[in-house]
Amino acid sequence: MKYAIIAAGEGSRLAQEGVQAPKPLVKVGGEHLIDRLIRVFMANGASEICVICNEQMTAVAEHLKEIAEAKQVPLKFIVKSTPSSMHSAWELSEWLTDEPFVLTTVDTIFREKEFATYAKTFELLAQTGEIDGLMGVTDYIDDEKPLYVGTNDALQITGFFDTDEHPKYISGGIYGLTPKAIPVLQRCIERGESRMRNFQRALVADGLQLKAYPFSKVLDIDHASDIEKAEAFLKM
Repeated sequence: MKYAIIAAGEGSRLAQEGVQAPKPLVKVGGEHLIDRLIRVFMANGASEICVICNEQMTAVAEHLKEIAEAKQVPLKFIVKSTPSSMHSAWELSEWLTDEPFVLTTVDTIFREKEFATYAKTFELLAQTGEIDGLMGVTDYIDDEKPLYVGTNDALQITGFFDTDEHPKYISGGIYGLTPKAIPVLQRCIERGESRMRNFQRALVADGLQLKAYPFSKVLDIDHASDIEKAEAFLKM
């Protein structure tokens, strides 16, 4: 199974709040965000890890180059600025057409044991063809613009919503998908759409079978105060 990381955001809010490092190189618990994900993904059977960072983050590109040249990680990366996270996913998609994959943004913070169970569950379900995607969700809401996830009693996803009409879960930014998702992504790009939430809506609209996988808590690093929150969370 492959893993992919969107590390192409500018981290402008962190910079405005005095965090000098580009977001992928921000440290939580003494470990760069990008390194933490790579380590966790390798521990969960990554056949390949694909990353995109933007052209302004030269330090991130150099960091990824060093990892790739060490050849201890099956890493591919692209340096390209994109207008949205959906476009970043599209840039990575050429490497994601032949195996199930898990895609996250670089600042997604979760408990490693929970993620390991999630990854194994997705791998098994994808192999049997029971689902086209297993999306990480949480009932912990600490997001300025959460994406609410509608589900039935079997945790099959019925829709993605901007409002709290379906308040039980929100998206955790952890997307387990099979290659069947790539043509949907292509059509979104061709229609001129952007944002990952619109891609997720398109997956439902096109009839892909998506299931929600509840995590106890998932955090994002959007503000300087989130770094402290994340460190406290991971110590629990």
